[in-house]
Amino acid sequence: MIRLALQLRFAPVSLTVDDESHLHAGHAGAASGRGHFRVQIVADAFKGMLLIHRHRAVYDALGGLMQTDIHAVSIQARAPGE
Repeated sequence: MIRLALQLRFAPVSLTVDDESHLHAGHAGAASGRGHFRVQIVADAFKGMLLIHRHRAVYDALGGLMQTDIHAVSIQARAPGE
């Protein structure tokens, strides 16, 4: 679902989504059943954007998943050539 949401919003040149939930077993956030993920995304949409705006755009694209499926997400968002 994460991959689809990001593909639809950004049409990325490159996208990697890793589920790192197993690294957080026993963590209080893991008790909810929501996962921990690492996202690496390269898209033209990030050209000229500040890092904080890139992260906000990714969070916006993930929308309701942040309330239902995702406890934490680590984001590396770049424009092509960066």
